[in-house]
Amino acid sequence: MIHVWTDGSASPNPGPGGFAVIDEETGEPLILGRSDDTTNIRMEGEALCAAIEAYPEVEIHTDSEFWINVLTKWAPAWKKNNWTKKSGEIKNLELVKRLFELYENGNVSLVWVRGHVGTELNEKADEWANNARENKTFKELIIKEV
Repeated sequence: MIHVWTDGSASPNPGPGGFAVIDEETGEPLILGRSDDTTNIRMEGEALCAAIEAYPEVEIHTDSEFWINVLTKWAPAWKKNNWTKKSGEIKNLELVKRLFELYENGNVSLVWVRGHVGTELNEKADEWANNARENKTFKELIIKEV
């Protein structure tokens, strides 16, 4: 099982965004992505999708408590209720459905980490998410447009 660290960003929010998937062993980016018009939440979700698509057996370290809650608490109930919730629409429903399907069908472990407190690989993921947003890549890595 591979261990990765993910992060996403948008600046301004909403605005141009990027995400990164970082290899825990090397500290180097494995996957980078970007979008011209997005949000922080979407880029965090896209980072998780990219990690699970590439590595169906994966431990993901993320500072996105929101997406961990979506995958482990809320989406199972939303799916059971035909993708509805009592308090209104489910934002980013297409992304939620895609990510939840990947999560359900993979061997995925999610590890929450506090963001922006100096944890080396979390900071590296943040740095590369920002680089991807600005179309700066690592070595020969192609930046995935989402």
